[in-house]
Amino acid sequence: MIRGLAAVLTRWSTRWVPDPFVIAVLLTVVTVGLVWVINGVDPLTAIGHWGGRVDGDKVLPKERGLWSLLGFAMQVCVTLVTGHALATAPAVRRGVDSIVRRVTSPRAAIVVTALLAMSAGLINWALGLIVGALVAREMGRATAARGLRVHYPLLGAAGYTGLMVWHGGLSGTAPLKVTLESEIADILPNTVLAPVPLDETLFSPLNLVVTLLLLVGVPLLLVLMAPRDSDVETIEGWAPAHDPPPREPQDSAKTPAQRLEQSRLLAWILGGLVLTYLVLLYRQVPISKLDLNSVNLAFLGLGLLLHGGLTRYGDAVADAARGCSGIIVQFPFYAGIMGLMALSGLMGELASGVGQLASSDTLGPITFLSAGTLNLFVPSGGGQWAIQGPIVIEAAHQLGVPMGKAVMAFCYGDQWTNMLQPFWALPLLGITGLRAGDIIGYTAALMVLVLPLFILPLVLM
Repeated sequence: MIRGLAAVLTRWSTRWVPDPFVIAVLLTVVTVGLVWVINGVDPLTAIGHWGGRVDGDKVLPKERGLWSLLGFAMQVCVTLVTGHALATAPAVRRGVDSIVRRVTSPRAAIVVTALLAMSAGLINWALGLIVGALVAREMGRATAARGLRVHYPLLGAAGYTGLMVWHGGLSGTAPLKVTLESEIADILPNTVLAPVPLDETLFSPLNLVVTLLLLVGVPLLLVLMAPRDSDVETIEGWAPAHDPPPREPQDSAKTPAQRLEQSRLLAWILGGLVLTYLVLLYRQVPISKLDLNSVNLAFLGLGLLLHGGLTRYGDAVADAARGCSGIIVQFPFYAGIMGLMALSGLMGELASGVGQLASSDTLGPITFLSAGTLNLFVPSGGGQWAIQGPIVIEAAHQLGVPMGKAVMAFCYGDQWTNMLQPFWALPLLGITGLRAGDIIGYTAALMVLVLPLFILPLVLM
């Protein structure tokens, strides 16, 4: 049954799922239609809300639409390039190659790819995405070279599963945002609430149980989706050829400038300065107050140390920056959708609906499902938190639900429908050579099948 579900969804996605940029444009049009039908906002007014500065005959004092997330977009790009640079460091690549060489069966290839992607995703979402992509590609190459028939699109789907667990990991936006009183004040300026430490969110029993269930359940389900041997498509024709190793001048031929550019000492000094600063910072600030900028800085420092040269690290970042193209182009469209939903009152309608439906017992599942739905329109965890965070916090405050549980319910919904929203798969698709339609059939089936692993803990714990 599981194999059949995956096969049906794969055939459908290959035929019907377009490029993620097309999806962003279609969602924009759909949102304009929704605010017209539900809120009575005419299309011209809706376009003003989408742009972010025009509200009827008024000009708003600050950006609320297209350009409202430029700062956050830069933060996300930094996360992506530092995670990519760390994942492609020689020591990390050697570790990946060592693991790949030990795989002796198609099932083991799928399980190992998923576990590595999810484990890295728990550390950092971008690291999980890039590690998952690199492992999927190298696993496809290594198994094909040894004559093992592993379905490459399924390997690509396994490499994307880091996005199934990321918001319950160390780079989870919402849990990191509520560790600071100032961040909560920005979300609800008229309500005084205490910060929520990480031991009530990321390190809570609820999150530990959900994460463990996913680490066990996701690889098992992917194995059960594997097509019959006659339908297996190996890596040939998909992945790009091996990149040639960088050529560096011999020591005797290096100019003084080249010696500085490739100096291990300078890279280690800079990496050491970064990590020393973080140690000094967290001697004064509890680790439970860890925020996204600190995570980015940690990966910057580690990447410099592991690459051992400023030019080598710069080349890794330049290579990673290609994966930011989708973020740069598509983020404004999702910011426009956010502005349109907020200024039109559609978000208020959704908030009112949640408030009317939810009780202290059902807030968790309802928040999870509403976050999963909204993620299809706003695939940025941080951007979505900016919209839904006030609703989640206010509802939890009014109903007496533990704030940490409400925040994690939001996180689970956001990461759950990442398996249907291909926006964050852009770097993985570039590395593996796959199309969105090649993997979404498998990830969509996975999304359906793991639903109880989220809902039951939210109800029972």
